[in-house]
Amino acid sequence: MAQKMVEKSEDEWKKVLTPEQYHVLRQKGTERPFSGNLYYNKEKGVYTCAACGQELFSSGTKFESGTGWPSFYDVISSDKVRLKEDTSYFMNRIEVVCSRCGSHLGHVFEDGPAPTGKRYCINSVSLNFKKEGEEGKKTEEK
Repeated sequence: MAQKMVEKSEDEWKKVLTPEQYHVLRQKGTERPFSGNLYYNKEKGVYTCAACGQELFSSGTKFESGTGWPSFYDVISSDKVRLKEDTSYFMNRIEVVCSRCGSHLGHVFEDGPAPTGKRYCINSVSLNFKKEGEEGKKTEEK
């Protein structure tokens, strides 16, 4: 079954996101390292897109990379994110975007742990966290 895409105008996004979320998710900004509320999170659960609620990462794949941003070695499912070439700031990187709403999440690098060797370096502000067994947190479109 194909997932329902979330499409909003920039004005609509500005109404449902905080200014910091809008800057990161919609304008491809970056939060300061070690400043995000989910960087230190050790609870079990699922990390979702802060813009549309799509489940993206499991706490079981989160690891301490020392970079200052939440890091994961894998996504919940490969169809949950899209990877795009990013040559901004005179660098060659791979941008990670939500496949459902197109929001910028962070970047992926090839220096992560086994079993994937990948490090999905994701802005905390791009994510919400749904604690294992927690009910009532909205995971559908905002």
